[in-house]
Amino acid sequence: MGDRYTITERVDAGGMAEVFRGVAESLQGFKKSVAIKRILPNLAKNKKFVAMFLDEAKLSLFLQHANIVQVFDIGQTQNSYFLVMEYVDGCNLKALLDRLKQRGRRMEIGHSIYLMVEACKALSYAHHVENPENGEPLHIVHRDISPPNILLSKNGEVKLVDFGLAKANSQIESTDPGVVKGKFSYLSPEAASGLEVDQRADVFAIGILLWEMFTGRRLFYGDTDYQTVEMVRQARIPSIAALNPDVEPELEQVVRKALARDPKDRYFEAADLGDALAQYLFSRRMKVTSRDIAGLVRDVQVEAARRRSLAPQESIIDVLIQDEMAKVTSLIDSEETAATGHTSLDPSSFVDTSGWAADFGFSPDGTNPPPVRPNPPRPHVHPPAPHVALPQAPPEDEIESLQQMLEPDRTGVHDTRNSKMLIAIVVVVLLVAAIGTTLMLYRDQLFG
Repeated sequence: MGDRYTITERVDAGGMAEVFRGVAESLQGFKKSVAIKRILPNLAKNKKFVAMFLDEAKLSLFLQHANIVQVFDIGQTQNSYFLVMEYVDGCNLKALLDRLKQRGRRMEIGHSIYLMVEACKALSYAHHVENPENGEPLHIVHRDISPPNILLSKNGEVKLVDFGLAKANSQIESTDPGVVKGKFSYLSPEAASGLEVDQRADVFAIGILLWEMFTGRRLFYGDTDYQTVEMVRQARIPSIAALNPDVEPELEQVVRKALARDPKDRYFEAADLGDALAQYLFSRRMKVTSRDIAGLVRDVQVEAARRRSLAPQESIIDVLIQDEMAKVTSLIDSEETAATGHTSLDPSSFVDTSGWAADFGFSPDGTNPPPVRPNPPRPHVHPPAPHVALPQAPPEDEIESLQQMLEPDRTGVHDTRNSKMLIAIVVVVLLVAAIGTTLMLYRDQLFG
């Protein structure tokens, strides 16, 4: 892997994956913001899911379009898989719709049409993209056109994300722990019936989004997943005009054609649906640009920032550290460890550096406390004369020079010449005493 990735914050999490904002740094030191989507480890145990995820995710590397979030890298760790993608600074369509609902408003008709025209551009490109190596069509179908997968940048750009992941998601069993299936509402009737799907399934999903934005309600949403799937299979479409009189019959007819139960009765191409919507927009002289969408996104971002400021802050540092340490370990490609020198981080194997500062004479807060002198080693020397007293240690707050610290009385190592002289004196004294004692004992014999 040529780039090194660093996580900065968690952006979102779901039943299949979690998304982080990060920074990619190349070997030359260039940096750019990226989005890192990490597949949850429990799904990595599903071999069918993994195989389909890899096959479909590799296809997404070929997609390069202004309305599609670009995928830069796909990698594998010891227990998970990840995608490194273009980071879109803004919000998704779901967040925008929730914000409008909070304010008691519906998406304006012109804005709704503009967003879906841009989405149709992305789908038309993806449906017809060819493999650059052999020129064969890739037949890419998104299969999961839903509000969370339509990203809106702060500059008003519209981008689709997660191409191909829905097909892998179909391999998730109901028994897989932690998986929440909440996107049945945007399936096509043929997909809900287990039939083969083509690009017209994505056209049906665009029709669902148009109906929901025009009415401010959910089209297919039952009390249970089973009820939702049954509603999709039947594809009964309530009147839009009855719920929003501002929607003209011509526009409702476009939506109904996109929502035809039989794929043969729908728009065959996403481009056809996009042209029909653009025609209506221009015929009514509705001026909508990316600048209008940017204004909507800005409102969502301001509200999101306000909510974050009101959130509890007492343990946010600990949470961020734990998140980063727990998640960064799974974002290094283990297959290229030998080539790049990257290894997975294991927090349990980290060296505790908390005591290093004290070892060098500094406190953790950066101040320099009084030096603490370790007990010097005891050198192998002759014992000092009895009259030599041990020196008193200087006060703790006294700053000493190297010369003072190395004085003989401080180290216990004295001049060897003085030691020899002392030994000679002791020997002489002992000899004199011995001679005197001998004379006293044998004086009678010697002088008698």
